Amino acid sequence: MPISAAQRAALVTASCVLLAAGCSGGGDSSGAMTPAASGPSGLDRLAAQKPEWSPCLPPSPAEGGGPAPSPLPDGAKWECTFMAAPLDYAKPDGDTVDLALIRAKARDQGRRIGSLVFNFGGPGGSGITGLPSFATDFESLRSRYDLVSFDPRGVGRSEPVECASDKELDAFYALDFTPDDAAEERTLSEAQKKYAAGCEKNAGPHLPYVGTENAARDMDLMRRVLGDDKLHYFGISYGTELGGVYAHLFPKNVGRAVFDAVVDPTAGVEEGALGQTKGFQLALDNFARDCVDRGDACVLPGSSVAGIEGFITDLLAQLDKKPIPGIGDRMLTQTQATNGIAQALYSKEFWPYLEQGLDEADGGNGALLLALSDSMNGRNQTGSYSNIQAANAAINCVDFKQRFTLAQAKERVPAFRQASAVFGDFMAWALSSCAQWPVPGAWDHPNVSAPGSAPILVIGNTGDPATPYEGARSMVDALGPGVGVELTYKGQGHGAYGSGNTCVKGATDAYLLDGKVPASGTVCQ
Repeated sequence: MPISAAQRAALVTASCVLLAAGCSGGGDSSGAMTPAASGPSGLDRLAAQKPEWSPCLPPSPAEGGGPAPSPLPDGAKWECTFMAAPLDYAKPDGDTVDLALIRAKARDQGRRIGSLVFNFGGPGGSGITGLPSFATDFESLRSRYDLVSFDPRGVGRSEPVECASDKELDAFYALDFTPDDAAEERTLSEAQKKYAAGCEKNAGPHLPYVGTENAARDMDLMRRVLGDDKLHYFGISYGTELGGVYAHLFPKNVGRAVFDAVVDPTAGVEEGALGQTKGFQLALDNFARDCVDRGDACVLPGSSVAGIEGFITDLLAQLDKKPIPGIGDRMLTQTQATNGIAQALYSKEFWPYLEQGLDEADGGNGALLLALSDSMNGRNQTGSYSNIQAANAAINCVDFKQRFTLAQAKERVPAFRQASAVFGDFMAWALSSCAQWPVPGAWDHPNVSAPGSAPILVIGNTGDPATPYEGARSMVDALGPGVGVELTYKGQGHGAYGSGNTCVKGATDAYLLDGKVPASGTVCQ
C-alpha cells in the first residue's frame, strides 16, 4: 500500500515532532517598536515595495524539492515572489532578509475581500509547498480571497537554516534518542552539540532572528505590501501560535482570522511536551480501539486496546536491541519506528498504513514505518532532506527560554512514561534538544492577549494528537474577552477544517466569506 506524493505531503504538517524541541509558545501590545528603536522611514520604505509576481519555480531542496505546483482545477496558476523584511526590526534601515511568497488570485475579483494568509505549522513548514498541496481544501475560500502563503524566515526558500548534510542527517535520525546507559547518553549529547554547532555555522548572523515574534512582524509588513488594510489569516497548528502573537502585537490590524489545531499558548516547554505526549497516547488509544472493534479484519495481535499497545511496546523494545531492515541499506531503529508511529497518528486516513507498517515490522520488514519517519523528518525518496526539522529546532530554541540539560530531561522520564509507555521516553529526552543551542530564548510562553482585536475563530479537535483539545480553550481565554470564539470538532486527526466535516467547514466559510461569527461553544460532530 504505497504512500502517494500527496499523502506524504499531508503527513509533514506536524506542529512539532518527537526529535525536535518542545512545542508551544511579547512585545508592545500595539506592535510599535520602542522610540529608541523606531525607524518609520525604514519600515515605510519596505512597505512600499512592489512585489513582482511570476510563475513559481520548482520547490527548492530546503522546501522538499519536487515539481513546480500544478495549476488549480479552473486553470488558475500559482504565482511567486520575494518580499524584503528587516533582519532586525530594531534596525529597520539595516540588513534585510528575503521572504518567499506564493499566491493564487481570487476567482471573483469584483467581490474580492483581500488576501487570506496561511501558515500550516511546524514551526518549519514551507508555505510555498504547503498551500498548493492543500489548495483543494480551501477552494471555496478562493471565491473571494487571494490565497497567500509564505516560507517564514529560516524556512524553505527564506534564508533557510540548515544544520547538517543529508548523510549526517541519516545518521543523526538513526540515533538512540532514549539512552539506556551513560555511554548512550554521551553519544546523544555529543550529537546534539554537533547539530547545534552546524546550525550556528550555516545560519550565521540570521540565527538569532528566526523567532515567532519576528515572523509576526513579517506578516504585518506583508499585509502592507499586499495592499490590505487588515490581515485575514488562517493558522494551523504552530500557525495558531504565530497568529496569536500577531494578534497581540497588532490587535487593530486583525481582520477575519481562524486558528485550527490550536497550540496552548499558556504552556512552557515541559508542559507543552507532556500535553502532547498525552495527545499522542489518546490518538494511539483510539487507533487501537478501532483495531479491536474491527475484529479479525485487524491484522495486529491483541484482543484489547491494552493488548495491541503491549504488542507495540514489545516491538519497540526489540528494535532498541536490534534494528531491522528498512529501505535500501538503511535500518529501522526504535527511534525511527516511534517517529513513524507518531507521524501516522496525525490523520485517521493514515491508520491503515500504521497497521500495515506495524504488522510488517513484526515480520522483519521496517520499510513502511521508516518511510513514515522519513516523511516526518522531511526526507524524500532521493535521500534529500528539507529543512523542516532544522527550522523547527531553530525557531523553538530562539522562542523559548527554558533549557533542560540531559540530566534534567532524564529526571522527567518517569512522569512522561506514566503518560505514555510508547511516546513518554522520547518526549522526555527531547526536552534536552535546546540544551546546547547557541542563541538564548525569548520567552517562557508567548503573549497572545489581544484586547481590541476582531473576533478570532478558534477550532479545537477532541481527538487531536499533536495539539490537544484543551489548548483551544486556553487560547480563547488568553486572547481575552470578546476575541476568541470557540468551536469544537468531535473527531480524529490533527486539525478540523480539512477533515471533511461539513459543520466545521460551513461555520468557518461563513465567517471568512460573509463575516458571520458562529456562537462561541458551537459543537460539530
